[in-house]
Amino acid sequence: EVQLVESGGGLVQAGGSLRLSCAASGFTFDGSSIGWFRQAPGKGREGVSCISSNYGSTYYADSVKGRFTMSSDNAKNTVYLQMNSLKPEDTAVYYCASRNSVYCSGYKLNYAYWGQGTQVTVSS
Repeated sequence: EVQLVESGGGLVQAGGSLRLSCAASGFTFDGSSIGWFRQAPGKGREGVSCISSNYGSTYYADSVKGRFTMSSDNAKNTVYLQMNSLKPEDTAVYYCASRNSVYCSGYKLNYAYWGQGTQVTVSS
């Protein structure tokens, strides 16, 4: 059974940092891509970043470029999202998701498996 479990969310002041983790089980990273998405209250789920497990290439939404860094530890089947210089508009539930392709996608319907999400709240 494929499972994705996020952790690391919390409350932080603007300008602060958090590191989210996504632990995967039931499949191996080889041949897959892992994405981070977020959903703020009253808004749709948007792609934040993605990493290709085979190539290590990463993708970032313009809104987080230069502030967020995604990495993976394939031996641990875990990906991370380091979030620096956080802003109140980063407040959302953050989800990780997996797709059976080495190519990243920022489109949520391209992802088959999702975690339960972790809340990130940035106070001003």
